[in-house]
Amino acid sequence: MTEIQPPPLRNDCFALPPGVDWTPVDEAKTLLRDALSTVVSSGHQIPVETASDRILSADVGAVRSNPPGSNSAVDGYGFAGPIPEGPQVMQLCDGRAAAGVPFAGSVEQGKAVRILTGAILPDGVDTVVLEEDCTIEPDRIAFNGPLKQWSNTREAGEDVIVGTPIFKRGRRLTATDLSLLASAGVAEVEVFSRLRVGVLSTGDELRKPGQSADYWQIYDANRLMLLSMVRDLGFEAIDLGLVEDSRDTVRDTLNQGAECCDLIITSGGASAGDEDHISAILKAEGQLTSWRIALKPGRPLALGVWKETPVIGLPGNPVAAWVCTMVFGRPAMEVLAGGIWRDPRGYEVVADFKKNKRRGRSEYLRASLNAAGRVDVFPSEGSGRISSISWSDGLVEIGFEEELIEPGTVVRYIPYAEFLRPSQSTDP
Repeated sequence: MTEIQPPPLRNDCFALPPGVDWTPVDEAKTLLRDALSTVVSSGHQIPVETASDRILSADVGAVRSNPPGSNSAVDGYGFAGPIPEGPQVMQLCDGRAAAGVPFAGSVEQGKAVRILTGAILPDGVDTVVLEEDCTIEPDRIAFNGPLKQWSNTREAGEDVIVGTPIFKRGRRLTATDLSLLASAGVAEVEVFSRLRVGVLSTGDELRKPGQSADYWQIYDANRLMLLSMVRDLGFEAIDLGLVEDSRDTVRDTLNQGAECCDLIITSGGASAGDEDHISAILKAEGQLTSWRIALKPGRPLALGVWKETPVIGLPGNPVAAWVCTMVFGRPAMEVLAGGIWRDPRGYEVVADFKKNKRRGRSEYLRASLNAAGRVDVFPSEGSGRISSISWSDGLVEIGFEEELIEPGTVVRYIPYAEFLRPSQSTDP
């Protein structure tokens, strides 16, 4: 029998066979973004009151100007300006102007009228003096100039002019967006249907919370995490359950998901092992593109199609699944839902840790800002340390070329809130 020889020990889980290269994170993002398009239906007309967190499927313009007419920005007295420097005395007109109750008539030159915040400027009024700056008698007021014309007033249409664009197709509407739309007279908007995202876990070793578990079994943490993330991102989460490592069972579950979901997300089974049935069945019976991404934690990421339904295959380790969902899954879901791809904003922060890294891959460290405004990282980088996600409030991104981070080094810190921030189109 020929003696078998072991390969050289590399102790590097990122090692690939000779001639096979890792895909850098930025390149993988570009490949993913270019491969995606909207999969949900458009043109759903809904009241603006119910449009929070929905994605516009058509541009929206102002139905009326905001404000619709020039008005007072303060409580005070209105007259024609400008006013020169020095003491001024003005006779008062009978009546007043209030929000919703315009002044009847016009104000003569050299006279003033009582006016309240939000009231439309009467004819003959273009300037307002604050009540607090006046000496007030029943029939006259006195104050000191100078006052520029249009002081303490709001110009008609200074926020939005009727007929002008407000938001573009692809914008995810926020609470303040609804306020602006309402102020511009918009009663209804056209939106995409909500993206329905099915979440599937596979693995003979997995058990549901509440079930008994032997020492060789673990509880399914990924599915609960991913379902919650999908909801937090504004999509409809559909639980496709936990299935065994069986080709037939996986196929049946994918069939069910394709009937009720716009996207299926799986965790585990996306690599090339004996029990990685997700990637195997997509490759054999559907469509599959698999990338070995130069990313820690992470690496295998599968993008496939099953019966015309896109499938994203995530790594099985919880931290890797979390990071890959944040970096790749979140913007991908937004594009599929009719929105735009948006990379999160990062902030330059001083490191309070030391890190040696291999050149040629990006790393995302679970991180938290400390009381000094510097950033700490979780002491362990293990992809199974779920406690690190709960401990952290963001990620430190260490770039492809970087090798050494020391205390005092400026690093890129991305709060989790940035990943969850709504994706917005460019303002008109």
